[in-house]
Amino acid sequence: MSVYTKGSLIGLALACSVSAHAATSAKWGYSGDAAPEHWGALKAEYATCATGKAQSPIDLNSFVDKDLPPIKFNYGTNATVVLNNGHTVQANYAAGSTIDVAGEVFELKQFHFHTPSENHIKGKSFPLEVHLVHANKEGKLAVVGVVFDLGDENPLLAKVWQQLPEKAGDEHKLKATIKVQNLLPENRDYYRFSGSLTTPPCTEGVTWLVMKNPVTVSQSQVDAFAKVLHHTNNRPIQPLNGREILE
Repeated sequence: MSVYTKGSLIGLALACSVSAHAATSAKWGYSGDAAPEHWGALKAEYATCATGKAQSPIDLNSFVDKDLPPIKFNYGTNATVVLNNGHTVQANYAAGSTIDVAGEVFELKQFHFHTPSENHIKGKSFPLEVHLVHANKEGKLAVVGVVFDLGDENPLLAKVWQQLPEKAGDEHKLKATIKVQNLLPENRDYYRFSGSLTTPPCTEGVTWLVMKNPVTVSQSQVDAFAKVLHHTNNRPIQPLNGREILE
């Protein structure tokens, strides 16, 4: 698993979040000549999207029992702004919220959404997935993934969706108190694997922590998200290439 320098954190965080400015000038997308199967050829710095051997997302299956320690969630701050960067809807988080993963501490930077889900669990795709993006002091990334099943309206999403930015580049200061821990399932058992960013430059060395249990979202909430993006935003499943999926 790669460890990034502190100086590279800004670039990696921007790559994962795809800032509003970068997104409006980005050449990659989810259809046509800019679709995921072409990412690796669009720019030299995107080459890992085509040549990488530890890419995300994956189908989580064939698990290795490692008795993983619980993730210690220490979320004490709130989301501050929500933006539409043309590739996703993202909420940026105030500094001070962290997770502890087997003694490694990562700070929550932002969370964003994909429809349908990028990761699959035991061959199943889900209508929505949220990625909680964290970074440690050295710039190493850890992403907590939560998938959504159709069911009751999600109360926290209802608050965020009240201020859904309708156009790429739009950004709103959040009025409601948004505590992302309320998006986590009650049972926080998880799968762990080494992967990559799911958007260019597809940088590898990302620790993925995918919750085993889904939470609910209503069809109308999924539709509202899809409406502001005008397209699906999931990268196809990538080869496992011998990686272990721990549980």
